[in-house]
Amino acid sequence: MDQARVIVSFGADSIIETADGQLHRALTRRRTGRAIAGDRVDWGGQPPHQVVIERIQPRRNTLVRTNYRGQERPLAANLDQLVVVCAPQPAPDQRLVDRYLVLATSLNVDPVVVINKSDRLDDHDASAVQAALAGAHARACPIHTVSCATGDGLEALTAALADRTSLLVGQSGVGKSSLINALVPDRQARTQAISEASGQGRHTTTETTLYPLPGGGDLVDSPGVRILRLAHLSRDVIESGFPDIAPYADACEFRDCEHDREPGCAVRAAVDQGRIDAGRVASLQELLAERNAG
Repeated sequence: MDQARVIVSFGADSIIETADGQLHRALTRRRTGRAIAGDRVDWGGQPPHQVVIERIQPRRNTLVRTNYRGQERPLAANLDQLVVVCAPQPAPDQRLVDRYLVLATSLNVDPVVVINKSDRLDDHDASAVQAALAGAHARACPIHTVSCATGDGLEALTAALADRTSLLVGQSGVGKSSLINALVPDRQARTQAISEASGQGRHTTTETTLYPLPGGGDLVDSPGVRILRLAHLSRDVIESGFPDIAPYADACEFRDCEHDREPGCAVRAAVDQGRIDAGRVASLQELLAERNAG
């Protein structure tokens, strides 16, 4: 049976890329389950006529979006890296950056940070950005400084993305779209080809989409990650996303310590002694409270 990968899913049908680089609309059998971007699949049929996804190969990991009711929707699969994009403006949100780092931990992928719009970065902005990236520094994440306007840093970033499937995330306004256009020069043509393959003029602006990179590897853009809830994660997974705090959390008197005013809290003691960043602790507290609230 022939193999392919899923480029984008519209629910019951998907756009797949076959081994010869062709895009085809493929239906998914009900017993097969819903295919998502990044899936490796076995397919049958006679292109350009009906193509059917017969089997979804086992996933290494699955990115899911959880709503406020606790319902999960899978978005992408088989990721290798999570690329967190920030910029001088809007000012980076440390708690959101920390959420992305925990997400990377839960997916067992490598986090990478990109500081975009470096041509607009002054000393004041640089200090604010570095403060927001306390978690990235604690985890020794690779940090790339780039400018889509000047091209600075793009070559090194392209090399870091080569031969890997990377999910691009970041708050609104950081220039994700410009960055994708810089990394995927044929994005517009690719989007048009996907629309034509769908047979219904569908576009991908609201769907998780996989873009092949010219130098090898793939970039996954998922608008569904803009609102990031992690209440479905276990406490152990959340805390493991804070390696700078975890040793102190393990030393707390109570296993369910919220690191607030509990007696015997080793985390608060470490903050008072300047050993760990208070903003990082606030991020951890927020995630634990969200998990406890369900």
